[in-house]
Amino acid sequence: MLIQRLAQASDVPVLCALVNAAYRGETSRAGWTTEADLLTGVRTSERTIQALLARDDACILIGEDASGVMAASVCLEQHPEETGTVKLGMIAVSPLLQNRGYGKAMILAAEKLAVSQWAAQRAQMMVISLREELIAFYRRLGYQPTGETLPFPHQPDMWQPQVENMQLITLQKSLSSPFAT
Repeated sequence: MLIQRLAQASDVPVLCALVNAAYRGETSRAGWTTEADLLTGVRTSERTIQALLARDDACILIGEDASGVMAASVCLEQHPEETGTVKLGMIAVSPLLQNRGYGKAMILAAEKLAVSQWAAQRAQMMVISLREELIAFYRRLGYQPTGETLPFPHQPDMWQPQVENMQLITLQKSLSSPFAT
């Protein structure tokens, strides 16, 4: 069982390490959410997380186990152009703690938070199109492809693609659907 709370500035170093371990590098290979074969480098930086925490239209929900160890996270951002839509990102579970329902619990908690804090009607996320297993997981939670695709962003100071022509697809869920929390 996870205890969920909003991240604070003092959480930034551990949160950054968690997100990077879940997505990239050899540590990520212990879990099923790894992008290590698709990208090298890091997923996020402490500076990026600090900037998110400083915003009024964003927050990061973290999940801690009973001993207080940070095990999972999800970032929520109000969509800048679509009123009533929240964007979910940095959905991360420690690779050694995956397959325990933590990811699902964090996403459902983030949806509830988005509704209560911002009256969100929809949640969106962007996923690398090649991540079929991850897309299937999100679809089981009620997220559906919108048809919107974007080229994978270039940030050579952070990451380096190992696969050509990667794209991001947008998945969306109505927060008033039968699958909603």
